Amino acid sequence: MEAAKYPMRLVTRRTGLTSHLIRAWERRHGAISPHRTPTNRRLYSDEDVERLELLRDATAAGHSIGQIAELETVELRRLVAELRPGGRPSAEGAPALDAGAVQREALAAVTAFDPQRLENVLSRAAVSLSQNAWIEAVVVPLLHEIGDRWADGSLSVANEHLASAVVRTVLGNMNETIGREEAAPRLVVTTPPGQLHELGALLVTVWAASEGWNSTYLGPNLPTADIAAAARIRRAQAVGLSLVYPEQDPDLAGELRNLRRRLQKGVMILVGGRAAHHYRDVLEEIEATVVHDLQDLRETLRRRRSN
Repeated sequence: MEAAKYPMRLVTRRTGLTSHLIRAWERRHGAISPHRTPTNRRLYSDEDVERLELLRDATAAGHSIGQIAELETVELRRLVAELRPGGRPSAEGAPALDAGAVQREALAAVTAFDPQRLENVLSRAAVSLSQNAWIEAVVVPLLHEIGDRWADGSLSVANEHLASAVVRTVLGNMNETIGREEAAPRLVVTTPPGQLHELGALLVTVWAASEGWNSTYLGPNLPTADIAAAARIRRAQAVGLSLVYPEQDPDLAGELRNLRRRLQKGVMILVGGRAAHHYRDVLEEIEATVVHDLQDLRETLRRRRSN
């Protein structure tokens, strides 16, 4: 039996696949069976890495992972060899992603009310990108475009709800499969009472995990006493809040003040979302850090981690 010697971080570097996708292929489809150490760390052999590269290229070409996961490696080699002239693709990385083409195909799926097609489009795009690059290049522009089209009437509320449900599912699956270091700085993410839109909070949870934080998503619309309790139990260095709608909730200022009173000293409150600027005065009062976009979030998390 071939020795398993590569940890996950080297496998992701060699294949161009994200760790969450590798784990999902293993867990859901049995596509690969890495060796487990006594401490439950995954180790991969050269054959494992080759198999992942073959699965990467086949799914990037449009094949469903569910249909090809059970193929023997020799069959995968044959399948991939037929995709390009000249035989087997190189192992230098996943094919380049055309983000514009992905967005057009995703919008077509949304317009056609085809959730499975939309999920397949998003999942295929994740093959070519890191988790954060996928969020930044695919998910955020797609959600903005859908929001703009809903606003101008070219997409219905039903279209928007379908897209949100699929993105929520994909992000939730990704969040479940991301590896987190127990010793990493901790962040809990949610939306406060009255804020029901959760996609921003889920995006932040996945983004922070990819930045090396041990992030925990608590769900939306959470009482501030419960947010503070979760932060205390998790020994969190920061609490992330997403504020999207409503933009003028008269009760929210009091909830935010209550959260600050209940949090332990030194716990940072991070706030983002398109409604955040409407609550600027109370956010300044409670000394919250407002993040304006994902790059701002990355820099804030990195500064906090280095302190």
